[in-house]
Amino acid sequence: MTTSDRPAIDLNSDLGESVDGRLMGDDTAMFPLITSANIACGYHAGDEETMLASCRRAAENRVAVGAHVSYQDRAGFGRRPMDVPPAGLMADVTTQLAALDRIARSAGTPIAYVKPHGALYNRIVHDRTQAAAVVEAVGAFDPQLPILGLPGSAVLELAAGAGLPVFREAFVDRGYRGDGTLIPRGEPGDLLEDLEQIADRAVEFARRGAADSLCVHGDTPGAVAMARLVRQRLAAAGISLRPFTDAARASGR
Repeated sequence: MTTSDRPAIDLNSDLGESVDGRLMGDDTAMFPLITSANIACGYHAGDEETMLASCRRAAENRVAVGAHVSYQDRAGFGRRPMDVPPAGLMADVTTQLAALDRIARSAGTPIAYVKPHGALYNRIVHDRTQAAAVVEAVGAFDPQLPILGLPGSAVLELAAGAGLPVFREAFVDRGYRGDGTLIPRGEPGDLLEDLEQIADRAVEFARRGAADSLCVHGDTPGAVAMARLVRQRLAAAGISLRPFTDAARASGR
């Protein structure tokens, strides 16, 4: 079996998350370990300097750049639920896409996909009004831009209905409820810590075809060691890594 014939999956991480000039994770170590990077666009974290540095690192490591759009909530790191009117949410998403796109293009690596962050990500699993606002904003910005989200979520359903490419994500370091949604942060079982369990889970997700991309949060304690072990375990299982956007282009999806 050649490398191109091997089963493949994407490994993504939330990066470029600077707060008060300090990165929340070890971005320098993470970029060589992943295939897609969700770059903070300034609303929950990040700034123009960090976005540029992140996009340059992505280009150097042949990592796909994703726009990690969020609520305008730096104080809560984008993890506080917010009631934003659809028009306001559309404007917020568009502003973030435009900001990162301009910087990414200057670094030679245009935005390849969109992945909402934190409370917005979780809200648009069920909230069809906010999900529709996100989809409309992305579609107006670039109707070929894929959205990465939770399987079965409203945002992926609406995006697919609007003709946008959609891809499913699984979190190797987060706990799940019985209905397939994430256990909210701060509740028992929200974050997994056993690296062996996490790596085994990553292989299971990949083998089952449960997702197109696996996420290791960049600000999770031990994220670098986690990503390294996940890569090793996937390779040992005969599963290669490549950006899900590459697979989409190859299939015409």
